[in-house]
Amino acid sequence: MTVEVKVPQLPESVADATLVTWHKQPGDAVRRDENLADLETDKVVLEVPCPVDGVLGKIHIGAGVTVTAGSLLAEIEEGAAAVASAAQASPAAPQPAADKPEGVGKPSPAAKRLLEENQLVAAEVPGSGKDGRITKGDVARHLSGREAASAARTPAAEPSAARTPRRVPMTRLRARIAERLVEAQSTQALLTTFNEVDMLALSELRARYKDAFEKRHGARLGFLSFFVKACIEGLKRFPVINAAVDGNDIVYHDFYDIGVAVSTDRGLVVPILRDADRLGFAEIEKTVGDFAGRARSGSLTLEELTGGTFSITNGGVFGSLLSTPIANAPQSAILGMHKIQERPVVVDGQVVVRPMMYVALTYDHRIIDGREAVQFLVAVKNALEDPARLLLEV
Repeated sequence: MTVEVKVPQLPESVADATLVTWHKQPGDAVRRDENLADLETDKVVLEVPCPVDGVLGKIHIGAGVTVTAGSLLAEIEEGAAAVASAAQASPAAPQPAADKPEGVGKPSPAAKRLLEENQLVAAEVPGSGKDGRITKGDVARHLSGREAASAARTPAAEPSAARTPRRVPMTRLRARIAERLVEAQSTQALLTTFNEVDMLALSELRARYKDAFEKRHGARLGFLSFFVKACIEGLKRFPVINAAVDGNDIVYHDFYDIGVAVSTDRGLVVPILRDADRLGFAEIEKTVGDFAGRARSGSLTLEELTGGTFSITNGGVFGSLLSTPIANAPQSAILGMHKIQERPVVVDGQVVVRPMMYVALTYDHRIIDGREAVQFLVAVKNALEDPARLLLEV
């Protein structure tokens, strides 16, 4: 029995997706609920689960094609007999008649993928398969020959070879990031104010309790949870930092959904800590750790990336000493953390060496005045330099 594989229902507000890659090829045995392919939207990566046990038959849509919910992707021959037949088939077994090439030079699915990965066109590769079909081995031999020929050339024979640029299409996520950043800068009056935080008290507190914290809660005690708590206290004092512009109105949020920027190979994503003011330090650390892992595997849900009233980003993990982050519109402000670096500072008239961090607040000057932005950042600084304030809320 032939079972159709279709694009699953897409999340609300997502009109279409791009098929990024197939994890199986025609003739491969597949299992129910196994991931057959990845679909990329402008926010998340979705999996296409296998509906039944069987063998993957014809693939109707290749990588790089834009699809909508319900689009036919492939066909599966259902049943244990089909699986057994595929397992016993030799690697050189011919393709079913429906999948036979229609002319010389048509690549097999595996060969097509290898051609795309190496930016080759089928016409460059002679085919040795039936009816002139290009096999994966044909492409591999062509690449080996090209590399050998390249190595045999002297640098003077082809001086410009190393200067040939590569053109790679943006992923949907990267394109969406670019769109949102340009939109934020063109629609908001963004300004950044800076301060610095003496991290000595916080570093000593963390060093004193991190082992006990991890043993009790099963989570690593980092600095981010303290910054989340400090920002919430600042947002309570200066509600406009937590607000947003909607036409001629200012929308004040009486809740604290804090976005935490996470870097992935596909681009930056900002999952949301819902009602972060109700979370303890351990809950924040566990949730952020879970977000980071699932962001890199592409398994965050659209709901986890939607909304937010304020964001925090940490360029310090990459060594950034100072930066001006861009607000995550329609949010009106974002806090930038940076690298902790020992520097000489004056304390009680004496020059001492302290672990210091520059912090930055980028804000929408349309509704946030400099006074409020500076005072908010000072409130965050004071809370971090004296962590007891976070417990006493003073």
